[in-house]
Amino acid sequence: MTARHLEKRSVSLAGHRTSVALEPSFWAALEAAARRRGLALAALIAEIDAGRADPAIPLSSALRVFALAEAQRRG
Repeated sequence: MTARHLEKRSVSLAGHRTSVALEPSFWAALEAAARRRGLALAALIAEIDAGRADPAIPLSSALRVFALAEAQRRG
């Protein structure tokens, strides 16, 4: 599998720009979660980033785990 299936987006977290690459289905799940909460996608990502218990965990992993947990809660 190559990285071509990933969609890269830039977000600003704590005043710093960073890029995150996720599969389009994860971006769609995150966008839907943000809409349900009445948040901008960047605000949701900032919340997830701030809530990471271990900052050594990559942001992309934290976003995927969040999206999975959301799907399980809604399932």
